[in-house]
This record gives sequence, structure tokens and C-alpha cells, in this order.
Amino acid sequence: MSLDPQTASAHSTAGDPPAWWTGAVVYQIYPRSFQDSDGDGIGDLRGVLQRIDHLVELGVDVVWFSPIYRSPQDDNGYDISDYCDVDPLFGTLADLDEVIAALHGRGIRVVMDLVVNHTSDEHPWFVESRSSKDSPRRDWYWWRPPREGMVAGEPGAEPTNWASAFSGPAWELDEATGEYFLHLFSRKQPDLNWENPDVRAAVYDMMRWWLDRGVDGFRMDVINLISKAVGADGSLADGEVVDGRFGDSRLQTVNGPRLHEFLQEMHREVFEGRREALLLVGETPGATVEDGRLFTDPARRELDMVFTFEHVHIDHGPGGRFDLRRLDLRELKATMARWQHGLFDAGWNSLYWENHDQPRSVSRFGDDGAYRRESATMLATVLHLHRGTPYVYQGEELGMTNAHFRELSDYRDIESLRYAAESRAHGRLTDEQLVAALGSGSRDNARTPVQWDGSPAAGFTTGEPWIGVNPNHAMVNAEAERGDPASVFHHYRRLIALRHEDPVVRLGDFALVAPGHPHVYAFTRSGGGPTLFVAGSFSGDPQEIEVEGVAPESAELVVGNYDDAPDIADGVLRLRPWEAVVLRESHGAVPDQR
Repeated sequence: MSLDPQTASAHSTAGDPPAWWTGAVVYQIYPRSFQDSDGDGIGDLRGVLQRIDHLVELGVDVVWFSPIYRSPQDDNGYDISDYCDVDPLFGTLADLDEVIAALHGRGIRVVMDLVVNHTSDEHPWFVESRSSKDSPRRDWYWWRPPREGMVAGEPGAEPTNWASAFSGPAWELDEATGEYFLHLFSRKQPDLNWENPDVRAAVYDMMRWWLDRGVDGFRMDVINLISKAVGADGSLADGEVVDGRFGDSRLQTVNGPRLHEFLQEMHREVFEGRREALLLVGETPGATVEDGRLFTDPARRELDMVFTFEHVHIDHGPGGRFDLRRLDLRELKATMARWQHGLFDAGWNSLYWENHDQPRSVSRFGDDGAYRRESATMLATVLHLHRGTPYVYQGEELGMTNAHFRELSDYRDIESLRYAAESRAHGRLTDEQLVAALGSGSRDNARTPVQWDGSPAAGFTTGEPWIGVNPNHAMVNAEAERGDPASVFHHYRRLIALRHEDPVVRLGDFALVAPGHPHVYAFTRSGGGPTLFVAGSFSGDPQEIEVEGVAPESAELVVGNYDDAPDIADGVLRLRPWEAVVLRESHGAVPDQR
């Protein structure tokens, strides 16, 4: 693996080779839960140093770190009080330098989480901004007086009716100045005012500081919220009321009018001159395929790829993440295919089932009981054979499952705790119903410690973990997975190697097969080499599907998640529970990757 940059900055520009990241796989580390080195129960940077061999064996090309900056930890580090220092929970800048050097030395790039829609309310910028109405930094955030004719602090006096993601209204009253500040997330996460050029200049200066320190790019948290729809008089409009009091702010805050201007300015100010070696990823909630093309068309010089949300919202009921319904595979296939086709000629997408904000995919879309291995490897196969850049979230490569906590006191996530408190206050759900809702939808399902071995704390810490270890760690852990050639871990290794080796996986055309099949996800990848046929069963019952794109009687099995050959007769593939199969045209085939 090499860190030498390609000359192309896009995935397909005439006459240039594809960008390096078209064949890369990214591994996300949520440091708090990855590995603790000092026994305080919280993962840290020196713990990362202990597990680099795991990343190398897996074969990943990039590590993305969730925030490790100084923070009051109101939202587990996504509330930043100092962008240019490491929180003592995780170590020091010197520790981070050592981690970056160690990863670079093993051929792995490093991407930092960039959280610049908002800061912590303890960031010096905000402390100064709230000090008085005359503060030079007052306009660095969104300050507004109460509604005309109303007294500050009265219900409904907030400047708009917007709701925040975590804590009721999106406006918090500052008693000292009698004005409200905007926070689309926690009340301790005030939104930066990107309309102010001084804010943008300070952010760009910070980004350049990190690049000069050796970072290879950024994953930009909710980056498409940085531009708000502001009236000519500086006003912000109410949203449509959705629950009797609060309004939907998305028309005013998502993909705002100056968003692309800001991203293109960022590109000019920060990335020009060192662009080819970097990876620029934007988290873009609410983005459509058309938005994705605008963000990632290389000619526009904004981002390399986006994180989209349509596919991970498809099983949400009216209550959102805490109201999951049975997945309709046909909807999922249609959504994924729309993004595959929409970004093919101008754009690029991130491929993921899991991250720090999503429940574990094997519990959500698969079977985390009798068929945990089969469904985890099937989900991995289907995802990694799409066109785009796959992301592996820590523990996903082990087939880690939801925590299945049995008590509300087991949860730590601010969103989950807010949901539980509001549900109790309004008598919406019993505690038993809340445990079930959080058990399927809470972000904490992805935040339990990585299960390294079967010891009492799963090899994560010698102390008391900050959040409970999943009880199934005695059976599901890296030590056990590494010793089993048929494990989820080794299956991920084969999929990552296949992306590195096969240009069709990286850049080939995508075509759905049997889009109306309710239980099998099948497609072909073609162009630039022998065609691949991919099929995954989303069912614990046997399924059948016709093989397309390759001659089934002579096709090579490239990847499968059962020990023996798939059952193919008369052009029909008979899939066992949660089976995954990748077939290749026999001419020019590479050796069997099982």
C-alpha cells in the first residue's frame, strides 16, 4: 500500500487515472470506544497504537477519527471547545502525532472529523460572542431578539419556531443580554454564522493548520447545514408546524442558498496546491441525488464524496430512529440504485451501513442470532460490491450486534436520553416500550466498546468501561474471529482485497437484477474487465433468482459466505439463508477469494 498521490483529483477525468480513493476502504474509529490504554474506561490515542496491526491485517487504506478535540463532551465530542488541541480524555497532541506517524508508516491515511456547523458554548469564540451585544464576535453566531411584541423567556418568544435535534426549541435564551442564540443540535452546540467572512477565515485557518500537521483530509459533519436562508433584512422564517408547536426548519437550514459558494471558497482557500493526496467527505443529511452530483462533480471543486441518508432512513416509521419498521428490500434496492446511476458520470458516494450514529446493521437488517455470521457477511458483500468508497465502522468487521440493553440507565447518548425523558414526561411510552425503542434505534448500539477478546471488559479496558460492554463479547470478539477462516473478519479482508485488485469493483457499471424480488438483492458490475454477478439473500428462508450477466455453468465463484459452492442449476441460483455470492465470467478470472 502506498501513500503516493495520483495525479487525478477526480474519479474520472479524461486522460487521467482514477483518484486513489476510488479503490480505497475507510475505517471509522470512535475513539471513546476503540481501545483504552490507561484503565480509565475511555478509549484513547495510545490505545489506537495498540491496535494498528488489526487495521493493517484488515487491509484498510484510511482511518477516520470521530472528534478527539477538546470538548465538554455534551455530545461525545461533537461539541468542540478548541479545534487545535486534543481532549485530555484521549491524550495529547504529541500522542496524535505519534498515531498519525504510525498509521502513515503502515500505509494508512488519516482523516479527521471536521465539525464547523457549530462549536461548543465553551469555545472561546462563543464565550466572547455572548459577553455583550457589542462584542466583536457577536456576529460569529446567530443571535436574535425575542419575537416582536413578546418578552424574552415567554413560551413562543423564540425568534423562530424551529426545533433542535436534541433539546426542544432551537433557540436558547441568554439571560445576560436578553437575546437568543441558535442551536440546531444541543443547546451547548451554538451554530456558527457562516455569513460572516471572519468566521470562514478562522475555520479555513484551522483546517490548514491540521493539514500542515499531517492530516490527509476531513469528514465534514453536517456540512450542508452551514448556509441558512436569511432574508434581506437578516430575518429567519418560521417552518411548517409539524407537532403542534415546533416547526420544520429544513427549508431554511438544509442546502442553503450560499452552501456551494462556501464549499468552493473552502476548496480554494484550503485545498488548492495539495488537493490530489487528500480526501474530502461531506455528511449531507437531506441531500438528494441531484444535490450529490453538485457536491461531488469534480469540475465544481467542492467535495470528493458525500454521506447520504436515504438508505438508512428507509426503515424509519413516523417516530424516526426509535420507530424502526421491517425493511422493504425493494425500497432499499431502488434507493441504492438511484444513487449508483445518478452519480455514475459526475460524482461519488460513500458506502455504509453503520457509523457512530446508526444501530448495528446485522441487528437492523440481518439476523443477529442463529445467522449472525451469514447475515453480517451477506450485508458486507452487497455493500462492498457497489460503486463508491466503502466505510467500515469499528466492530462491524467482527459482526458486532446491537447492545440489547435491558435498563434505561444503561444508555449514555444525549439523543436517547432526551427521547426517553420527553416520552416519560408526556406519557407516550412505558419504560418497557422505551427499552424496546432504544434497543433497536439508539446510537449507543454502535458505541459499546470494541470486543477484542472474551475477557470481562472484552479486552477494551482494565477498568470500568464508560458504557456497558455487549454481553455477547464472550463469543463475538476479534480474537475468536481472527482464528476462524470463515469468520466475518476474514470475509471483510477478502472483500477489501477484491476492491484493491479488481477494476470492475472500483469503477464498473451497476445494473440491478430482479428489482422486484422481495428478498434477494442482486446486481451486475461490468466494464473494464469480466462481469460480476452479485446476489445476497435478505432472508432466513431459501430463495431463488436467475443468474444474469455471466454464464452460470462456467462462472468462477469469487466470494461466498458458505463453505461449499453455491447451488446453481438451469441458470437459477438457489440461495440458502442469508447467503451471499459473487460470480465472475470465467475468462480472465482471478483466483477464488473464498
